Amino acid sequence: MAAVIDKPVDPMMPVPYVVKRVRRETHDTFTLEMVPFDGGPPLRFRPGQFNMLYLFGVGEVAISISGDPGDGARLVHTIRAVGMVTKGLERLRAGAVVGVRGPYGRPWPVDEQLGRDLVIVAGGIGLAPLRPAILHLLADRAAYGRIVLLYGTRSPADILYRRQLERWRARFDLDILVTVDRAAVDWRGSVGLVTTLLGRAPFVPEKTTALICGPEIMMRYTMAGLVERGVSEAAIHLSMERNMKCAIGLCGHCQFGPTFICKDGPVYSSPEIAGLLKQREV
Repeated sequence: MAAVIDKPVDPMMPVPYVVKRVRRETHDTFTLEMVPFDGGPPLRFRPGQFNMLYLFGVGEVAISISGDPGDGARLVHTIRAVGMVTKGLERLRAGAVVGVRGPYGRPWPVDEQLGRDLVIVAGGIGLAPLRPAILHLLADRAAYGRIVLLYGTRSPADILYRRQLERWRARFDLDILVTVDRAAVDWRGSVGLVTTLLGRAPFVPEKTTALICGPEIMMRYTMAGLVERGVSEAAIHLSMERNMKCAIGLCGHCQFGPTFICKDGPVYSSPEIAGLLKQREV
């Protein structure tokens, strides 16, 4: 059996991975599936962690891992093409080589939630960092209480993982509510912000843990809505994914108050940063 590693010996040295597949998700979002170059060891990661992806000759970018934590043979990243590096990654095809550093960061605390209800709230591409947590929970479904996914996007065309969401909705042990900001003519689902789904979500507040990822303003209002429903602030966790450049707390780009997101996050509990989210320019 091949040895399993968490990080390269040199944290700044990327490990080569080969692109096996590039899958289009939406008009500006795609998924890269990669495997270790030359049959190297698989990558072990925990839900919520991220990697640094290096496109040779272009640059490096921090991207959350969106694959199955139980499948170390494949490395999966869902990426929105918004900058020079991500647009370059979008143009890759099978056989291309990408440098990978990681995994880095504090993960979702899913292993500590045995027996509890889980409410997972995602906005837009925020579903990608939450997908490994969902797959982890479903792999040991009997160990948890109710699992609820609340997902909001700009429009029906922006829905990620549409086929997988349809398969999940067919399960009897998973509740999924989806809403869009702007409806298309053939849309028959909910219209409105994802926070409007909180009142319809079936969970017991006193034994509920919430995982949130999306735009910061959405996360702030979602936290407030969950607390209003009776969820303990200490049981609310969110992922802050911004400004990460080195992943090891060296460059200082991702400093967030007294913390560095790449090392102290990207997953935080609400009490740790709720005050910082309310401050302008932090």
